[in-house]
Amino acid sequence: MDFNLKKLTSDAGVFFTRAVQFTEEKLGSAEKTELDAHLENLIARADCTKNWTEKIFRQTEVLLQPNPSARIEEFFYEKLDKKIPSRTTNGELLGQYMLDAAKDFGPGTPYGSTLITVGEYQSRLGGAEREFLQTSAINFLTPLRNFLEGDWRTISKERRLLENRRLDLDICKARVKKAKQAEAKAAAEPDFQETRPRNYVLSASASAAEQELRVAQTEFDRQAEVTRLLLEGISSTHVNHLRCLHEFVEAQATYYAQCHQYMQELQKELSSANSDTYPNSFASNANPSTSATCPSPVSSNILPGVSPPCLASTSTPGIAREPSGPLKIQDVQQPSTGHRKAKVLYDYDAHDTSELSLLADELITVYTVPGMDPDWLVGERGNQKGKVPVTYLELLS
Repeated sequence: MDFNLKKLTSDAGVFFTRAVQFTEEKLGSAEKTELDAHLENLIARADCTKNWTEKIFRQTEVLLQPNPSARIEEFFYEKLDKKIPSRTTNGELLGQYMLDAAKDFGPGTPYGSTLITVGEYQSRLGGAEREFLQTSAINFLTPLRNFLEGDWRTISKERRLLENRRLDLDICKARVKKAKQAEAKAAAEPDFQETRPRNYVLSASASAAEQELRVAQTEFDRQAEVTRLLLEGISSTHVNHLRCLHEFVEAQATYYAQCHQYMQELQKELSSANSDTYPNSFASNANPSTSATCPSPVSSNILPGVSPPCLASTSTPGIAREPSGPLKIQDVQQPSTGHRKAKVLYDYDAHDTSELSLLADELITVYTVPGMDPDWLVGERGNQKGKVPVTYLELLS
């Protein structure tokens, strides 16, 4: 009990002395030992790394889980070291609702059968989202969290210890300075009755202060070296986070590619199932083979809006040709319903008399006819008429 009380009293005295030194430095009445420029640069770089890593980590959490209540729940599970329960994604939930609705409406009805088809694909999209969330959490969020909760805490602890060693060093420097000033004053104004005892005491006090200063300097230098080694490890942290960032982008690319594939398959099924019910509906390209010629979402060098999109080709590269031969455009009449305006995205030169040349940003009227390739529409501009590729257009409401 006595030992603990003495230690508590000693720690309180050290804390008070450091607080006085820190306050005097802020007020400019005490000298402060400056760190070397290299160490200062390492500290600034580490602070920058911590701040941006924290922001990226928080925003990635919001991206992966927009629901704040769910994020708080996951946070408590992590702190309690318990497994986070599996949560149904919105896509899976929507797909289940559609399947349940189809049972009530009747699976044999057009609406019910379509609900079943769309519901199954929504469930697939939800499963792809679940896999993406799990992969991103393991390969990207976890390393960032480990840095913030592990490496950075160690660095912060050593930096606080370095600051304490610096305060102790400056306190010792101040004591040595005061002892030497007192010794010089005593030598300048000697007291003939107590000259030897007083000078002896002042000299001993200055020697003790200098010894404390040497010890404090040694401890400060040792702690500065430890802190420097930890801060230089930030470069390795950047390399690790770079690798994790590549894995996160790869997971995103895989997820969006799966979603794109599922939606193409869904569009193809809906187009084939509803062609008789809605003959004038605008079906976009649902052929899975088309996507095989397009560049991947990660390695693409094609910028949107600069080069025209790639299309499956049989005879002419870049444009899908109709297998049934040239369309007799003179026999095509604009239907009373089912036509709409479209904005041209890219310039297009007609390959034969059945096609219509296009200029970027112009507006034309488009519509489809039964039996026409879904990659193409009939376009009209004034008295001109001809086939136009769907992928070169932006259909307007």
